Amino acid sequence: MSTTKHPVGPQASSVYRRRRLVVGLGVLAVLAIILLIFFRPGGGDDQAVAPSPAATADPAAAADPAAPAGGDPATTACDPATVQVEAITDQGSYDPDDDPELSLSVTNTGTTPCDLNAGTSTQVFTITSGADVYWTSTDCQSDPADATVTLEPNVAVSTKTPLTWDRTRSSPETCEITDREAVPAEGASYYLTVSVGGVESASPTQFLLN
Repeated sequence: MSTTKHPVGPQASSVYRRRRLVVGLGVLAVLAIILLIFFRPGGGDDQAVAPSPAATADPAAAADPAAPAGGDPATTACDPATVQVEAITDQGSYDPDDDPELSLSVTNTGTTPCDLNAGTSTQVFTITSGADVYWTSTDCQSDPADATVTLEPNVAVSTKTPLTWDRTRSSPETCEITDREAVPAEGASYYLTVSVGGVESASPTQFLLN
């Protein structure tokens, strides 16, 4: 006696078989969608992590000169004879309430790129009048830093953030004094010289304090 059960009901057996097939395919489709959601092919490439702000930060920010920092391993050190340094003031004459802003530029006058340590550890700003030295940036400098920059031929590189001179005398002994001696004004003439990487500006830059 056969034990095989046949579909029963008012409709033909083929109708029930088709319905079961459709239900089975529907279940498989749902399972396939679930698998695709949790295991997306190639998802690793699509979800590449973008660089963080720290990773894309300009490496020259620690140094004043606005040039690529770090140096090129294939680039040689600059010959001091091919480095031109210029002392820069933001004005030629200052009213009593104006403080001079001091900066510098460096130019490689050679024919090939070269590396120069132009960090704050090698920068010196000096203000004189006559034979008197009134102010030197290294007197009270804090946290000087090295920064090797690659100088392209005949491209001037300037400091990004100028130094502000408060029109007072400086010395290593007065760094903690908040009220230092003010320098003479009323049309007094001063000169700014700078050096960077051991190279001094070819000529001083004159300015007046009114």
